[in-house]
Amino acid sequence: MTSPRPGTGFFITGTDTGVGKTLVSCALLHAARQQGRTAIGMKPVAAGTDNSGRNEDVECLNAASSFIAAAELVNPYCFPPPIAPHIAAAEAGRAIDLAVIRTAFEQLAAQADLTLVEGAGGFLVPLGESIDTADLAAHLNLPVILVVGLRLGCINHARLTAAAILERGLTLAGWVANSIDPALPRRVENIAALVDRLPAPLLGVLPHQAAHDPAAVAHLLRIPG
Repeated sequence: MTSPRPGTGFFITGTDTGVGKTLVSCALLHAARQQGRTAIGMKPVAAGTDNSGRNEDVECLNAASSFIAAAELVNPYCFPPPIAPHIAAAEAGRAIDLAVIRTAFEQLAAQADLTLVEGAGGFLVPLGESIDTADLAAHLNLPVILVVGLRLGCINHARLTAAAILERGLTLAGWVANSIDPALPRRVENIAALVDRLPAPLLGVLPHQAAHDPAAVAHLLRIPG
């Protein structure tokens, strides 16, 4: 298995579900485009669709990308119920194939300067009986960007996730602090603790947004490398 070319993409994961992976992914896509780079987002596995069969995360990534690619490349696996992906896949009678996702990624990466692959949920969320999101990141062999949702407990969650990323032999390219809890006490001190303890650079701090606007916060983020 050959590795993707260095610098062609990053895998975006989070300390949990609902911490802002899609917001950060879209903001990074906007940041790349503002630099004159062709950028596209990919959501290999998504769960939860509206009445039209659309997944909100996928739609957001499409809107932030330089171009609209084929749906089967951007989102190879999409399941209607908003539940854990391995349960949704089992109920649908479909097995998530990492080789299918890798082929889709390679086709997207061939068309863009930067391809961002957003995981489902946290880093160790199962995708099947014997595979999880960590296996997907390792199969794609991409450096990882960790989204840390700033709320009580985030230091522990971030350190555990960083350790899991490194344990898989992957590169932690950086992390983003996303202010999901505007009432978090000692916010500055929490960020400082994470800066001291995470083995990767802070790529930016996003303020709390009642309505997400990734284009408006793109300038607050730095793309590794």
